[in-house]
Amino acid sequence: MRTRRLSVIAGISAVFMLVCGCSIQIKSEPDPSIPDDTMLLAADKGSPMFEKIFNPYLFNKRVAASYVYEPLTAVNVLDGTQTPWLAEEVTLPDARTIDYSIRQGVTWSDGEAFTPADVVFTLNLIKEYPTLDIKGAWQHIDSVEATEDHVIVHLKEEDAPAADVISQTLIVPEHIWKDVETPDTFRDEDPVGTGPFTLGNFSSQQYTMNKNQDYWQADKVEIQHLVLPAATSELDIVTKGFDWAYAFMSNVDGTWGAANPDNKNWFPPGGVISLVPNLDKAPWNSVDLRQGLALALDKDKIAAAATEEYMTKAGQTGLMLPNQDAELNPDIPDQGVVGQDKNAALAAFAKAGYTLKDGTMVDAKGAPFTFSVTTANGYADWLRAVQEVRKQLSEFGINITVQQPQPAGYQQAIQNGDYEVAMGGMGGGNVFQAYNSLLSSEFYAPNGELAPSNFERYRNPDTDALLAEYKKTVDPARQVEISRMLQKVVYQQLPVIGLYYGGLWGLYNTSKFTGWPTAENPYAPPQTYDSSPLLVFTKLKLADKDGE
Repeated sequence: MRTRRLSVIAGISAVFMLVCGCSIQIKSEPDPSIPDDTMLLAADKGSPMFEKIFNPYLFNKRVAASYVYEPLTAVNVLDGTQTPWLAEEVTLPDARTIDYSIRQGVTWSDGEAFTPADVVFTLNLIKEYPTLDIKGAWQHIDSVEATEDHVIVHLKEEDAPAADVISQTLIVPEHIWKDVETPDTFRDEDPVGTGPFTLGNFSSQQYTMNKNQDYWQADKVEIQHLVLPAATSELDIVTKGFDWAYAFMSNVDGTWGAANPDNKNWFPPGGVISLVPNLDKAPWNSVDLRQGLALALDKDKIAAAATEEYMTKAGQTGLMLPNQDAELNPDIPDQGVVGQDKNAALAAFAKAGYTLKDGTMVDAKGAPFTFSVTTANGYADWLRAVQEVRKQLSEFGINITVQQPQPAGYQQAIQNGDYEVAMGGMGGGNVFQAYNSLLSSEFYAPNGELAPSNFERYRNPDTDALLAEYKKTVDPARQVEISRMLQKVVYQQLPVIGLYYGGLWGLYNTSKFTGWPTAENPYAPPQTYDSSPLLVFTKLKLADKDGE
């Protein structure tokens, strides 16, 4: 998983250098003009100013659209746990059928009743306008129908994990959207949803959200208002008394932490940052070569260099530990971590046809082994990781060059297979979706053709059979068994080489609100987008109610 960083604008960079250093101690106190029941939230960023777009399916929507519109289930991406939301219950009578029991007593923020018909309308809407189907629900759906208080989804094939994808669709009101002529360009400037907040004041510099007093979980939401400014640089976050922010920050204890004793942070893993070899290009089709590379690297040092020691080395299974401990195959040693072993690395390189001669790794013809690593320009942690990899492999006589196209060019390169080795990732909260997108030959495309995922171009019929069996079973115990077999595939065949955990950069303040997710209570990731805030907003309490 790739997380973007908030950067300091040039005009205040010199001041921020003082913040990062110790020459001036900058303090941050809550804005006295903001009441105790109001949250100052660094969740959205103007470009440079806000546009009033709350259509939940548009890429340039305001982040708070997901505070207005809700899914059928809310997912904790740390472990894949699904919490019933607009659906009270999700059952699978068989692997081709999903039965959503739709929650009763829910109203839209304009007072109209929420019904199963709204769910059916929404799913058919994103079928009619495929650009709105941002989760890919209709890759799996054959048809949808409502029966009393239920919505029944018929799938194209046996595809039990599809429920986790379809359930994330944000539901919109039929009585409003049925009259929208062009839903795929509709700005939705006055959004009506079922969520905990409604739109308040809006300007290009800042907007506010007000508690939906008729929200179906109103008793669980103690925040009365949200304030979302457009200016959310690192300096703003440190100095202006934000209650919640999602941002990478150098020297977080010396900046954010030092500015206020109630400022806290939690950076859980959000995926495994990896080296992604192009398996359709020799010599990367050799598992021995990939094994040699994995054994040659000190992943502790790579993690420290890339993330300023915030994150740790990751295992080769792609699981996010400790949150997915229950899924981990106990037969895989060291929780899947491939430790550095220089002698074993040299032996693996030798099996692949490469030997170290006079300080240079050469093939059977004496040609030096060199390769390029493609990373996205501006992703500083990835670049630091590549630089550490290059440093370590130089000890094995291997020379690396670095390609840094702009993010759009990087994405095009990996999708088209126009690379040797790339920086990328694997894993995610939903175990099946993570392995399926990484390993399924359904997503294979030869170099020069667009691959939707499986960018490393992995193909194996035995692995495809495991993925197919997973899709056919509704037995959770059997799903775990298959997951553990897939972990062995990734561990032994190394289609990608796991390095370190990518972080989810949560910053929060406990002076006004308590009950934040933490390592001890990881009920949600600390991210301010998608369905995670729904889980957080319904857990937070006003601090004075706890006597704090």
